[in-house]
Amino acid sequence: MAALTRLPDTPGRRDTDAAIIGRSRHEPELFAALFDRYHAAIHGYAARRLGPALADDVAAETFLIAFDRRGGYDLDRSDARPWLYGIASNLIARRHRAEVRQYRALARAGTDEVAEGHADRVAVRIDAQAARGPLAAALAALADGDRDVLLLVAWAELTVQEAAEALGIPAGTARSRLHRTRKRIRAALGATAHGEDSDR
Repeated sequence: MAALTRLPDTPGRRDTDAAIIGRSRHEPELFAALFDRYHAAIHGYAARRLGPALADDVAAETFLIAFDRRGGYDLDRSDARPWLYGIASNLIARRHRAEVRQYRALARAGTDEVAEGHADRVAVRIDAQAARGPLAAALAALADGDRDVLLLVAWAELTVQEAAEALGIPAGTARSRLHRTRKRIRAALGATAHGEDSDR
């Protein structure tokens, strides 16, 4: 029984997210390990989409909701990232106007004043300084569902399948949304596509 009360990440061993969630149903304090594991990533994703002022709220609320819903988590899914990003995406959708204002402000300014660090390194792999304004304008013009799929893949580094799971949509729908948004982003940036990007 003592083994169950240890923190999930012990030297030489890393419990799956599902194992942590399952154990936290009886030992709620263990859920803190999931928070420690993913808070920075969820916060960074929210900051890129809404700005730092709202990211704190979205990240905190994501984990509060996840904690409340842990009893219904499918323990066959060892990786909780799609679940957490799905919760965060729903919270961001409720702040749609703030997100669109964020992209429009970035388009006008041509600079990125949101979170630096990991999210900046993974964002779209293009010449960021030259493209930020047009990219932000293109993101603001996308339909919400299309933008969610694109940013879960580009910024949260989920696969298309994981993005579909996060959003509760079929994988084929996520794939077609991603294809459509990539074409729109390329067009907005004036890029010429030499074939389709492969889905991860």
